[in-house]
Amino acid sequence: MRFTLLRYDSIDSTNTEAINQAKRGAEEGLCIVAREQIAGRGRHGRTWVSEKDAGLYFSLVLRPKIEIRLLPLITLMTAVAVHQAIESAFKIECDIKWVNDIHVDGKKICGILAETVETEKGLAVIVGIGINLKSSNFPPELAETATSIEKETGADPNVETFLPVLTSFFEKYCDLLYEDAAKIRAEWSQRSSYAFGKVVRIMLENETIYGTTRGIEENGALRLELETGELRIIHTGEVEQVRQVKSKK
Repeated sequence: MRFTLLRYDSIDSTNTEAINQAKRGAEEGLCIVAREQIAGRGRHGRTWVSEKDAGLYFSLVLRPKIEIRLLPLITLMTAVAVHQAIESAFKIECDIKWVNDIHVDGKKICGILAETVETEKGLAVIVGIGINLKSSNFPPELAETATSIEKETGADPNVETFLPVLTSFFEKYCDLLYEDAAKIRAEWSQRSSYAFGKVVRIMLENETIYGTTRGIEENGALRLELETGELRIIHTGEVEQVRQVKSKK
């Protein structure tokens, strides 16, 4: 994959710009990088806090060479690539929370947002990532649930040395996905404590369910075993680990 970086000092959203570039015919490998987003987006229409130089705001255009039914695996592939890049560059031990967050000791350090768009060249997938570089300007509501590279390493991260590491792992795992989707599922499962045996609560659109994770489906959907023994397949939802309290004797 050939990477081309378009850099912006300030932008509304790197994903929005990548979508526009894809519609204009951008090839796979175009990356939008910004120092600041004034209208950053997370999942479900949430706002992504994107102050200047506080995070890495990055979106990549993909022209996926996989079956439509396997497109959700792009989010899992991205999580594997980011996980490896952070661990390799900063020596931080990470975990992947299904389906699109990278955590350190239970706190979010990175979020991923994948969006599809039809173009004259066919379907494009825009993969956006936001990595917290600094936490000094976190709003109060994020201070207890999020962390940053700076906080975990005690040093000011160098974005320019990190970007080649990130794109290198993107290329590696994107090629792996195109070659054999089963390998990406295996790579993801090796890096996520949520893959097997995690007791979780999942907030769906109309209900909240509890259960234990039992791996992922071919398309990356989460298998959840309920207390009744029923197996539910979860394609989307908010997942939270349930902290088990030991009973006193």
